[in-house]
Amino acid sequence: MSQRLSPEQRRTRDRFERGIGLIAPFLNLVLAAGDRISRVVEPEDSEYYPVRSGLLEEESRETPKSGAS
Repeated sequence: MSQRLSPEQRRTRDRFERGIGLIAPFLNLVLAAGDRISRVVEPEDSEYYPVRSGLLEEESRETPKSGAS
């Protein structure tokens, strides 16, 4: 279901992509600064729970247990 873009749509898409490309380094700096500030304010997050990946759970179910044939 691929649609061809009109020339105006292509220009608009290109403008947005260029704008995002220009502000990306600034946004990376904002994220890095926020990360540093949060680590200084609260070095250890007592409410942090690691994310359980569904991929890891599937792999553990697929691997045979030792001694099982």
